[in-house]
Amino acid sequence: MTSLLIKSKVLQEIELIPEDKLADLYNFIHYFRLGLERAEVTGPNPILAFAGSWKDMPDELFTDFTAEITQRRRQAFTGRRNEGSPD
Repeated sequence: MTSLLIKSKVLQEIELIPEDKLADLYNFIHYFRLGLERAEVTGPNPILAFAGSWKDMPDELFTDFTAEITQRRRQAFTGRRNEGSPD
């Protein structure tokens, strides 16, 4: 479909929307466009795919989890420092 044909079809669909729903439709289109513009400027951020991954984790489990990560990082980096040291 050409761009002109798609725009024509979109306008036809808009004509069928009840008057009391036009403000909702405008907001949807407006914020959709803003989101597209923002994505073009910032580009995709793959790390955001993990946003909220731990939001449902109980506080106690999250505390244990972060403590274990800290411990594992220390072990990993200690091993790296020792590998370069002469014995």
